[in-house]
Amino acid sequence: MSDSTRLHDAARALPGRGRVSLPVRIALATSMLCLIGAALSACSGEPAGAPLPKLKLDASRTTVSGLSSGAYMATQVHMAFSSHIAGVAMIAGGPYGCAQGSLETALSSCLNPSTQTLPDVDRLVEAAKARATSGVIDSLNGLAGDKVFIMHGTLDKTVAAALSTDSADFYRKLGGAIVTQDDGREMAHTFPTDANGTACTTSEVPYIGSCGFDGAGEILAALYADKPSAATTADGELRRFDQKAYLPDGKDAMLADKGFVYIPKACAAGETCGLHIALHGCLQNADAVGEAFVRDAGYNRWADAMHLVVLYPQTRASYAPLNPKACWDWWGYSGADYDTRQGVQMRWFANAAAALGAPLE
Repeated sequence: MSDSTRLHDAARALPGRGRVSLPVRIALATSMLCLIGAALSACSGEPAGAPLPKLKLDASRTTVSGLSSGAYMATQVHMAFSSHIAGVAMIAGGPYGCAQGSLETALSSCLNPSTQTLPDVDRLVEAAKARATSGVIDSLNGLAGDKVFIMHGTLDKTVAAALSTDSADFYRKLGGAIVTQDDGREMAHTFPTDANGTACTTSEVPYIGSCGFDGAGEILAALYADKPSAATTADGELRRFDQKAYLPDGKDAMLADKGFVYIPKACAAGETCGLHIALHGCLQNADAVGEAFVRDAGYNRWADAMHLVVLYPQTRASYAPLNPKACWDWWGYSGADYDTRQGVQMRWFANAAAALGAPLE
């Protein structure tokens, strides 16, 4: 099979399926062309941004959430650093370790599997226990009291509802965490908002759905006991920052040059704040959708009300390794240790969180 055929097949199969507009196709094509030699440094049309600011953060209020590939990455971050992550929320994501380092397994068992190919949750639980014992992820004692919130739409045809159920079963079988499921809403494969984005019943770029309810608010209510009754306006600052500054040992983490961080005025002024890491899904990175996710998903209004800094890391599309839709690494394209503390993207998270003032290790 030729590389172009493999790319075409994988692009169709990976999360984020739906109608892709011409601008998005151009953005993806540009991302791939940027991989060729010296053209890489010329493809960014603007400066990457300043380093992350050191803020006064309460590390015990660090949480993570994500959609689709971002959901898979969110549970990986949680399991790797559970001693420092107080909760995780997943929209349309499967259990930790589902892909077992294989793209073939990811596509066959971890997206829309038949009942015969669903992941073996008991096996994944035992694998997680072994990893915790060996130290490649945090001790499972770190899960005690953590909030786990799992959402799945009844109209989602990209990721099977059974996989979200498997995620809940995985955490329940490990014990310690407080697991909540929200799986009865009529929404497709999208990030739900009150009124932003496309129709809630379709899965279309930018995968932000006008669903008549506030998904970010539901997530933060599930993860934080002190969520206020109403959000405010987003009066803080959405900043670009240089993601390359936090690469572990200079290794390529398959991230974009720039990421985003939202800082409420109170946090910038020196008040103690929490940290929430919000992870986009495939085809939802800034190269594909601009600032749609970081501005319209709904986190920033709540961040002001709850005194939360929101970190929005950004992936990039690539041809080699094969990741044309800029998904987070939940099957091993960045290396065999992708879902452990030593994975290059995981170490990047640890470096970025520490730079902000909330160490993960």
